[in-house]
Amino acid sequence: MAKKFIDVMDTTFRDGFQSVFGGRVLMDDFFPAVEAAKTAGITHFEFAGGARFQSLYFYLREDAFEMMDRFRKIVGPDANLQTLARGVNTVMLDTGSKELIDLHAKMFKKHGTTTIRNFDALNDVENLKYSGERITHHGLKHEVVVTMMDLPPGCFGAHTVEFYEKTLREILDSEIPYTSICFKDASGTSNPQKVFETIQMARRLIPEGTHLRLHTHETAGVSVAAYMAALEAGVDGIDMAAAPVSGGTSQPDILTMLHATKGMNYDLGGLEISKVLSYEKELQNCLSDYFMPPEATMVSPIIPFSPMPGGALTANTQMMRDNGIMDKFPEVIAAMTEVVEKGGYGTSVTPVSQFYFQQALNNVMQGPWNAIAPGYGKMVLGYFGKTPVAPDPEVVRIASEKLGLAPTTEKALDLANADESKSLATWINRLKEENIEITEENIFIAAACHDKGIAFLKGDGELSVRKISTMKKEEENKSQGSSSMGSGNYTVVVDGQKFSVQVAEGDVNIQVTEVNGESVEPSKPKVVTTSGTQLDIKALLPGSVWKIVANPGQSVNEGDVILILESMKMEIDIVAPKGGVVKSINVATNDKVVEGQVVAVLG
Repeated sequence: MAKKFIDVMDTTFRDGFQSVFGGRVLMDDFFPAVEAAKTAGITHFEFAGGARFQSLYFYLREDAFEMMDRFRKIVGPDANLQTLARGVNTVMLDTGSKELIDLHAKMFKKHGTTTIRNFDALNDVENLKYSGERITHHGLKHEVVVTMMDLPPGCFGAHTVEFYEKTLREILDSEIPYTSICFKDASGTSNPQKVFETIQMARRLIPEGTHLRLHTHETAGVSVAAYMAALEAGVDGIDMAAAPVSGGTSQPDILTMLHATKGMNYDLGGLEISKVLSYEKELQNCLSDYFMPPEATMVSPIIPFSPMPGGALTANTQMMRDNGIMDKFPEVIAAMTEVVEKGGYGTSVTPVSQFYFQQALNNVMQGPWNAIAPGYGKMVLGYFGKTPVAPDPEVVRIASEKLGLAPTTEKALDLANADESKSLATWINRLKEENIEITEENIFIAAACHDKGIAFLKGDGELSVRKISTMKKEEENKSQGSSSMGSGNYTVVVDGQKFSVQVAEGDVNIQVTEVNGESVEPSKPKVVTTSGTQLDIKALLPGSVWKIVANPGQSVNEGDVILILESMKMEIDIVAPKGGVVKSINVATNDKVVEGQVVAVLG
């Protein structure tokens, strides 16, 4: 009897890169490996979308649409090229209007996509209806998704087989057009028995012949067992990656699954071990200079207690390294348990996983529930849709108070559609103001990436790639103690004391202020009386200066924003603690700041 053919999607160049490098891999560095994958007989690739869309503009100075075009040219017209979308969020971290959702599908079709895997982190089926319809309208295959995870111990009310059956029935009853169905576990925490029962349940419900898939990660150490359970239950496709971006926070390795299914009645994509070995050798050569975060290669036994998806874990640890707070990572992961429990059990997958992480970070750095991450707050208030269970009422109250927003039961799409800032006209006007060519691609880049998208389109984007050779040069320069310092703000240590120092050429006034880093009042900038009525305003978290709002000499009222920091994908307002006059702004745009550093002085 012929073996059952199992479709294999190679996630290396999307989820693999995201899970290991936070998406930061340059296209010219990995394209030779795409050619090798094609030679190995792989015809189904996840090649774009999800967090990998924004990462190109945020960190690589590369255009995602150009990357997609070049990828398609390499693999040819017949390959199934798949992307990842987040329902009403598409590839953005915020909800999109109908215009933006339609433009997303149109642009991804134009630039080589065959299939869009479309999920909602809250499993709110309302968020899948319009996006699924537009994906199909533009001639793409629509893979509709039910998102999965295991809840932390002691948590009940969602993420059971019964919960997934309810969600799947809602999808089927809604008549959303689809060509395949996927159960997606971004944290890899779903236990194999639940996977088995879920796939069996789905197979009974869906029409005969419907293509059914499972997606998981190795983060919690059970991915191979989960895939074996899914195969036994009747799944038609699974996702895998190639070394060195397999295992750990990513998908299980192609070779591992070929080995695990030896002697069984499954044909994994017609793949041959010798050809896959050659492909992985080429990929390893392509990525040999990239810094591999140690946590990306490890299985974490604590992840089921604080479900953190592989695709977000390394992106966050890289940002924590960049901001000098990597030592806080274990505390943040531990704090996620409470954040998940009180947040309504949305699945830990982007953007909800980022909301969980940001709120856990706030709880660690500023005290439990003293500061609300905007995304997390809007989620518990209902602005992203309906959570699987009702969020904790006290957290809802705090979020409403901190963000100045009332809870809502309106559909996320209706709210986004009524928001003028999410209209095509708004972004067309912004491109005109910036003297940027108005194309559909540029409109979508700006709308999806906001100021960082504009910066990219103006040629001012940031390049932030962790390569071993570059890191060695940086360490050598530090050890040599370069004698030249450019103008700007620096933090120096003298006799164990930190000081914020302004450095400038010529005979100019400069300021030196102590950075003592003591604890701060929750949700407010730290204020220390220095002399007279002068007040030093300090940074709450390490990060970079995103925007300076007030100018020296300007009068401000209590609560007015003086400047905005960017830290861990959050925009953090630094506000005036009382009315007064801005005596000085001690930082410049794009400056890196440390926790407790004086960023402005108020008189």
